[in-house]
Amino acid sequence: MTRLRACIRSIGRFQRLSHPFTNPALFTNPTSFLFAAHRTSIRRTMASAMAKRLEGKTIVVTGASSGIGKSTAKEFARTSPKNLKLILTARRIDTLKEVAAEIAEEVGDGVKVLPVKLDVSNPDEVNNFVSSLPEEFKEIDVLVNNAGLVKGVAQAPEIAAEDIKVMFDTNVTGLINMTQAVLPIFKKRSEGGRGDIINIGSIAGREPYAGGSIYCATKSAVRSFTDAMRKELIATRIRVIEIDPGQVETEFSVVRFYGDKSKADAVYKGVEPLTGEDIAEVVVFAAGRRENVVIADTLVFPSHQAAAGVMHRKS
Repeated sequence: MTRLRACIRSIGRFQRLSHPFTNPALFTNPTSFLFAAHRTSIRRTMASAMAKRLEGKTIVVTGASSGIGKSTAKEFARTSPKNLKLILTARRIDTLKEVAAEIAEEVGDGVKVLPVKLDVSNPDEVNNFVSSLPEEFKEIDVLVNNAGLVKGVAQAPEIAAEDIKVMFDTNVTGLINMTQAVLPIFKKRSEGGRGDIINIGSIAGREPYAGGSIYCATKSAVRSFTDAMRKELIATRIRVIEIDPGQVETEFSVVRFYGDKSKADAVYKGVEPLTGEDIAEVVVFAAGRRENVVIADTLVFPSHQAAAGVMHRKS
């Protein structure tokens, strides 16, 4: 043991700057050093296993021009950068092309990215989505239903009819139509079908709050649709997953307040909200599990949040 300590001290003196373990305690305590090395090895093994499971897959992410969708696309690319196809959809095609360029710059040409202009609230566009894809992108393996929005904080009877329509058309009908467009691809595979449907819900679908009645209703509908579909597909290898974020800082609040950034910024005053990257990591983790493992239902809060309306704000 004395010789081992001396050896590790020597390694620490001459190689500390280039060694991955920069905590000096690791070089004087052999047990800590070996445990840290083992832990790092496990992390690398887990990461490589997840990359291997995702390798060769074709993944659709809706609402991929910003926020959670954009972060999810990038996280998939980083996790499995050698052989992956990403279909990124949104209404803003120029922004999608920028996202595709950012991915190419970061991970190289091992990830093929197809930007597709798509408004999920338009049934005709969704119905033509799969048939219009290039042949090499048609065998979809993962659908991330992320596109969604909220408009206003009005309470009944003052809620604008157009706001009601756009929220239901996007958050509910759009999600259902996208699922029905892609699900036949999954169902034609062996053992009754294979593939992942990952729906981005919200704490609002579990806990309705004042000033959000319509948005909460849409996310509650997503939750019911997801739960029912999971039961309907139980005899297959198709995984149905819902991820419900709490407070996340994206364009969400800017859209809610019709572009008023000062009102949107006030939502996050005194707190540290989740980021799009936080939710993206959960999405990719769920998609990267063994085929027999379903992360069926996940609620993700920032540490200052305990419920839809229960938050601790620093003064």
